[in-house]
Amino acid sequence: MGIEILEAGAERVVGRMPVEGNTQPYGLLHGGASVMLAETLGSIGSAIHAGEGRIAVGIEINATHHRSATSGHVTGVARRIHGGRSLATFEIEIADEEGRRVCTSRLTCMLRDA
Repeated sequence: MGIEILEAGAERVVGRMPVEGNTQPYGLLHGGASVMLAETLGSIGSAIHAGEGRIAVGIEINATHHRSATSGHVTGVARRIHGGRSLATFEIEIADEEGRRVCTSRLTCMLRDA
């Protein structure tokens, strides 16, 4: 998938992914690739929030695909919107190189002892 993590913290995670190699048959960024990027970023943030000795397990994800991307990279920014002891929820915005939103996703992870 070629994901590169640019920033990682309990409240915000940023990563990017190339469009090339992550397309569907029409040459557009595959929606599943966008969701995979979103879940990766939100899961990293959830795991950092959970802390040492705990794990984050995704229990719900949704995505709205706003526009297509056909080249370059897309960048995802995951922002924590809820951080509790048992659940963490992140909203993830994925944009193309021109800053146009490609996808909006929301991920909720259950936090458990390892």
